[in-house]
Amino acid sequence: MDTPICDFVSEYKEKNSLRLHMPGHKGKAILGCEPWDITEIPGADSLYDADGIIRQSELNAGSLFGARTFYSTEGSSHTIRAMLALVCQHAAAMGSPHLVWAGRNVHSSFLSAAALLDLSVEWLYSSGEDSYLSCQIEAADLDQKLREASPLPAAVYITSPDYLGNLSDVRALAETCHKYGVLLLVDNAHGAYLRFLPWPAHPMELGADICCDSAHKTLPVLTGGAYLHLADGLSCFSDKDVKEALRLFGSTSPSYLTLQSLDRANLYLAEELPARLRGLLPLVESMKRELVSCGYRLIGTEPMKLTISAGRRGYTGAEIAALLAEQNMIVEFFDPDHVVMMLTPALGAEAIDRLTGALTAIPPKGPVENTAPAFARPRAGMSIREAALAPFETLPVEQCLGRTLARAAIGCPPAVPILVCGEVIDEHAIDCFRYYGIGTCDVVRKRRG
Repeated sequence: MDTPICDFVSEYKEKNSLRLHMPGHKGKAILGCEPWDITEIPGADSLYDADGIIRQSELNAGSLFGARTFYSTEGSSHTIRAMLALVCQHAAAMGSPHLVWAGRNVHSSFLSAAALLDLSVEWLYSSGEDSYLSCQIEAADLDQKLREASPLPAAVYITSPDYLGNLSDVRALAETCHKYGVLLLVDNAHGAYLRFLPWPAHPMELGADICCDSAHKTLPVLTGGAYLHLADGLSCFSDKDVKEALRLFGSTSPSYLTLQSLDRANLYLAEELPARLRGLLPLVESMKRELVSCGYRLIGTEPMKLTISAGRRGYTGAEIAALLAEQNMIVEFFDPDHVVMMLTPALGAEAIDRLTGALTAIPPKGPVENTAPAFARPRAGMSIREAALAPFETLPVEQCLGRTLARAAIGCPPAVPILVCGEVIDEHAIDCFRYYGIGTCDVVRKRRG
């Protein structure tokens, strides 16, 4: 496994050339990384027209993931938009509507893509979910819905693993979609490492047609490094189609530091990660068993994510996060109900032991009775595009009853909207906003007169 991008940049750095090109630091160290920070000089290739070192590196990554793999330096937000653009292209070629069925717990970048592409979305819901962050779609339910559908969607879109670490049955969902000639798209942003487990777990191994991975979330890659994967047998999209879809939403100045990070990661994935995961998995499983024996309730089936249902311990998620922060342990995410921690081999056994000790030392209290309000299925008042591009005003939540949400403004993490732009704010939504500490909403401005 070679590293063509890293090799090229290192050689250029050693030449100590007079840099009469971007970036403006000219390779002079301020933070320390500047000598390796370049732009599209001769020989450096170009991300959206890659036929040199970048394409070679992408092919290396593809050989590891068993897919046609393409890089992004702007995260899965970029690749999500690109794969939805590909779906629109596919629908147009088939003469079918630009319609996607999507699990309700989509990332906010899905909504921005739907607005920009004028995509029609029909939401898929699961029964009995206790969080807006999860949406487990059963293959049998999807099969019945597809059998009765007219028209069929161009694609079904799911998030797996979700933010809490729930994994969908991608294999069964893929088989169902393919039965009806529908593409299966997977937001696998939190699961790039799944490809390197001892058992098949990555969406591309399980039959997905297109998926995105945020390499930076679970692999040793700089922030922004991401992959867009297409199944090898998916012939309806050429490599140029994919690059043009990425170009549509991407910066013309991709980070060469991030590209080098993706390039160098290939060596790590090929030579180190599988063995390191095999070494760490038993330690994580042991930690989870010990936490359960101490009275913790854990959520999700993703092996390298630790999600705690805080109320069972007698705390809010914020309180457990604060107790860990006092010991200089910073979690990925917390809300009133959950604490989410992302684990990788970079932590090592000592860190797992330290975390286990800190959590077991938190004394249990009586269960928290205050639970999240039930999430009702809201009514759409206008399309996602109409609402997202409409003039808006910001009002206190209490004044938003009956108004149409214009912006699904929620921070990252988790960047999963409680209500989608275009939906009418009802009493259930207001209860949810209050519970999660959202005090204001951007609503479509009423027309004067």
